[in-house]
Amino acid sequence: MQLLCLTDRDPADSLPGLDLLPHELRTSPLSLRVPETMASRFDAILVDGTLDARRARTACLSLADAVQTPRVVVLPELALTALTAEWGTSELLLPTASPAEIELRLRLLERSTSSSPPPAVQSAGVVIDESNFTARLFGRPLDLTYKEFELLHFLAGHPGRVFTREQLLSEVWGTDYFGGTRTVDVHVRRLRAKLGEHEGLISTVRGVGYGFARARAEDDAPQ
Repeated sequence: MQLLCLTDRDPADSLPGLDLLPHELRTSPLSLRVPETMASRFDAILVDGTLDARRARTACLSLADAVQTPRVVVLPELALTALTAEWGTSELLLPTASPAEIELRLRLLERSTSSSPPPAVQSAGVVIDESNFTARLFGRPLDLTYKEFELLHFLAGHPGRVFTREQLLSEVWGTDYFGGTRTVDVHVRRLRAKLGEHEGLISTVRGVGYGFARARAEDDAPQ
């Protein structure tokens, strides 16, 4: 496995048993923000909390919504009472864990993630978790109806593209829906209201239809 360890010291001092295993290990400062593009190259992220559980918690929270790679926190027994589900970790290891225990937990973690649901859709500050039926905008939960959720999920999954009302009707409502395209306009208007100051994420292309995060896509396009 390829592992990334967020730590401020030699991982062999934090988790000695890991040094005896043949995994490929890279280290990074505990305070460094890990982007998803970097995290996706690893099978798991180890967060070292053996010296400072508070800093480990901060690191875990920063990873929770931004990174899909499984996180394993290393904590001493005295700090276990601080660990909660809010940390968003997939596994816990004590510094005294033997190589056999570390290997077992990593293999179980690898097996569980191989059958996990598809990662959340993330675009322009919108994070949509289809498995939990939740949508957030810059961390703020969005209270959406089922169709509003489906419409936002589809649009955010194709940032920068423009879809006609007929295409949206077919993709979100299904080919057997007999209502008119007016329902698309109604749901877009409701979605914009719930996006608040970020309503511009859904843009109208006159004579065509709707697009998501088009301005950002244009800004990111090569000149």
